Amino acid sequence: MNPVPANNPEEAYQQAVSGLIVAGQRLWQQGWCPATSSNFSRRLDDKSCAITVSGRDKGNLQPTDIMRVDLSGRALDGKKPSAETLLHTQLYLRDPDIGAVLHTHSVKATLVSMDAPDTLELSGLELLKAFAGITSHQSTLRIPVFDNTQDIAALAVEVDSWMKQHGTGHAYLIRGHGLYTWGRDLPETLRHLEALEFLLDWYWHHGLAARLQQD
Repeated sequence: MNPVPANNPEEAYQQAVSGLIVAGQRLWQQGWCPATSSNFSRRLDDKSCAITVSGRDKGNLQPTDIMRVDLSGRALDGKKPSAETLLHTQLYLRDPDIGAVLHTHSVKATLVSMDAPDTLELSGLELLKAFAGITSHQSTLRIPVFDNTQDIAALAVEVDSWMKQHGTGHAYLIRGHGLYTWGRDLPETLRHLEALEFLLDWYWHHGLAARLQQD
């Protein structure tokens, strides 16, 4: 899961494969990747990334369950990429510093996605400092929430348009679907994901407590 010199593409790919397999086991154990949901990727270079093959059990990924795609989402090795590949490549194209993307389907992320406004704002919480570039609990983390659609190309355009206006940020939600987050590498992205799950859990319980008080 460490960076690999760009002049050694095969080693870069093998390290990406092993890193994504370990990440899949870790996230599956948390219950964030039920059935064959979720997809993970890691940048290989400025033209391609490694990504999980469509329809694979993320808790039992094998080396053959990872593939190469270019940043237009086209397969480079004949395998079938995740249906949501363009949501990964949009991020790699947008920001050359993004080195990994994780998409999960936890219950809490799904609940919040159905209840949250179009932009979820979290502030005043210590765990905000888990995100790259945030150094104070007094910061505000803004997470856009997009409507779900089977038209992934259109959704990728919508996400990119939002980011052009508001900045790339650290994460977004898709209603009734799940969570996307990213970072410079897999360890940072995993840290962001775990922090987000805590913060979404807090948001849900905080809102639930407020609703119970109103009743």
